Formats: sequence, C-alpha cells, structure tokens
Amino acid sequence: MIRNLIALVVVAALAGGVYWFGLRGDQQSTPAPAERKVLHYRDPMGGTETSPTPKKDSMGMDYIPVYADETQKPSPVAGDRGRLLFYRNPMGLPDTSPVPKKDSMGMDYIPVYEKEVSTQGTVQVDTARLQRAGVRTEVVTLRSVTNEVQAAGVVALDQSRLAVVAPRVEGWIERVYVGAPGLDVQTGQPLVEVYSPELVQLQDEYRLAQEAGNAGTAATLADSALKRLQNLGITASQVRDIAAGRYRRTLTLGAPISGIVLKKNAVLGQRFMPGEQLYEIANLSSVWVVAKVFEHDLPTLRTGSAVHIAVNALPNRAFEGTISFIAPQIDTGTRTADVRINVANADGALRADMYATVRIPAPAASPVVAVPNSAIIDSGTRQVVLVARGEGRFEPRAVKPGARSGGFTAITEGLKEGEEVVVEAAFLIDAESNLRSALQSFAGPPPATPEAKP
Repeated sequence: MIRNLIALVVVAALAGGVYWFGLRGDQQSTPAPAERKVLHYRDPMGGTETSPTPKKDSMGMDYIPVYADETQKPSPVAGDRGRLLFYRNPMGLPDTSPVPKKDSMGMDYIPVYEKEVSTQGTVQVDTARLQRAGVRTEVVTLRSVTNEVQAAGVVALDQSRLAVVAPRVEGWIERVYVGAPGLDVQTGQPLVEVYSPELVQLQDEYRLAQEAGNAGTAATLADSALKRLQNLGITASQVRDIAAGRYRRTLTLGAPISGIVLKKNAVLGQRFMPGEQLYEIANLSSVWVVAKVFEHDLPTLRTGSAVHIAVNALPNRAFEGTISFIAPQIDTGTRTADVRINVANADGALRADMYATVRIPAPAASPVVAVPNSAIIDSGTRQVVLVARGEGRFEPRAVKPGARSGGFTAITEGLKEGEEVVVEAAFLIDAESNLRSALQSFAGPPPATPEAKP
C-alpha cells in the first residue's frame, strides 16, 4: 500500500514538471508583440514610398509598419526556381518589394526567384521559356568590320562642264539655228547669226588698212583692227576669213562645247547687249552627286576615295564615282557637310535632281571581335550583351561597341573570341528574368542610408 502511494506521488511530480517546462518553452518561442522590430513604414495606399519613422500620407492616413519577422520568414519554394526572393515592378522600373503589392495602375508585382537572379550577376530562365521565346545564340568570331558611310545624295550638273553664249558686242539676231532647249549640239555648231555695227566697222577698218599697204602706219592699223576682232570673241576661222579679204556683214555664233541646250534666250530680231546670255549648254558626259554626310562620319573620308552609288529611278543599275571635294563647313540645321562625287555618265542616264544613295566603304581593317547588331541591348547609357553560360543561365556583360558594317558590330571591350552570346529574343530574357537586378552587380552596393535619429 505504501509502495503504491509513493509511486503515485512520483508519477504526478514528473507529469507536473513536464507540463511546466513545456508551457515555459512555448512562451519563450513566441515573441511578445512589444519585442517585434519595425524595419520601416510603407505607404498605406500601396505606393513605393517608405519612411524610417511613423508618418501620415497626404490624406492623413497612417503609414503601415513593416516588421522584421515578416521579411525574414522563409520564402516559399516554386518548383525548380528556388526560393522567392522579392517582387519586382511589372513595368520594368527598378522598384522592388519584399511582400506582394500592386503598382499605381493596379498591376501585381512579379515574383523573382532565387535561380532566376543569382548572386554572381547571372540570370536564369526556364528552358521551356527559352524554347517558346525562340532564343538563339551564336559563337563570337573575328570579322573584318569596316565603318561604311551611307548618305543620301542628289544628282547635279558638273559645273565645270557648263558654257554660255554671251556676245561681247551689241547687235541684232537675224537668224536662229537652234530654236529650243533640250537639243543636242556639238562644238562649233551654229546657234545664231547676228548683225553687229561694231563688228562691221572693225572689218572696214581692217580692209582699209590692208588696201593702204603693208608698211608703216597702215600695217599697224590693220593689226590693231584684227586683234580687236579677236578680243570681241570672233573665232579663229572667222578671223582668217576677214584677213583673207572675205567681208562678212553678219557673223555666226557657234556652240563653245558639245552638250545639251539648257537655256535658250535667243529670238529672231531680238536686240542683245554685251554680256547678255543667249544660250546655256551643259556637257552631261560627267555629272556630280552631292551627298549629305553627317559630321561624325567625315573623318573617315578622303578625296579620291571610291564610292558606290544607287539611283532610286534606276534600281537595276549601279554607278561608281570618286570623291572630288569635301565641304569645309557644316550645315547647322542638319549637322551634315556636302561631299561632291564625280560620276561618269556617257549614256546620259543620270539626270539632274535625281535622288541617290551613296555608300563609301572604309579602308580594309584587321579582323576584330564582332557580334550581330541584334545581340546588343542598348539602354542609352550602356550597351550590354547576354553571354550564354549553359542550362538557361546568362551573364549580362557591358561592352564597348565600335564600327558597324554588314549587320555586325565590332566589340572593342568586354568580349573575346569563342564566347557564346544571345543574338535573337534577348529582350524577352530581359523581361522574363529582371535583367536590371543582375546588372546591379556591376555597379556595386548602393550607398548606405543614414539611420533616422529617435
């Protein structure tokens, strides 16, 4: 009896001890509300603004406290993507949140998982997503990339192949041989026949001096009259006729060059004054193409360089030319300079004011590291390529681009031969994996925010 009583007392004491220790352990495992540490206070309307101290928004609503134990809870696991790290802005802004939230337009923030953004500055995208997006990679190779200059141009008349017929004496037109612009003329071909009292007077002076004899003053007067006729633009054959004693009441004005009549101002019976333009003729066997070249491309151009020309009106023909002049001034409105190119035009296919596209290849360069233009993601302040690391991992790497030609861009810094880069659908990887977060590893940690004083 006594033994049974002693055993009962011992069992009761042990049960009470177990209950007392368990209760005390439960009380210690759950912190009191007063012990919870406040990290910051967030906007009650879901905005991105936070505050280290309690405050109110513009509507008088209190900011909501965010506690340390809320952000330190284990992140959920999403399949093979690892732990949930944070939520990013759905519009691509750099704002992130440790808890689910919406942006100002009511769109949910997008979760970012551990395997999608690694701590080594690489991004990871699910293989199935890559296949659906059509992501394609290419091995970096050495290529000869020349900085080919392209510009728009206009066909113009070669100013060195223009001529005008402008008599040096006063007279009247008695006959017109070429009566319309646009006609072909050859050198020396008669254009108009004119009567000029001054020319008739000089012929009379020469004839009288010749009749007076070849000695003394008469010979001097004859030579003087002949030179004056020459100075007034009379051709050599006409001077010879006059010197031979063949008197001419009218004189014929011929074409000074072969070409096309651009302007015709001569009318039968018209009186003309010295210097008045009767005809304008252009030789179209060679023309100019005047190209507008941007100022940053001018240092690569040289006089005498070969140029490839395509004319919009003649799509099935290609023309070649050489640079003959580079304008010394820049147009302040377009930031371009005129580059004059001489182009052969034996068949007259090129006409003034036709539009043309000019390609000026740069001198051959040594092979350099080059990637397709589509591989470069340009943010405006930096250029980045995605280097494939295998198994859906990509390293965003800042590069320094160089010359561009034929769809490829030379890379002067940031890549080496043999590496593999994304050349298609790179922007989809950016959207899927929050590329901006991975790029932050290049800039280093952000500056520390000073703690607010209590």
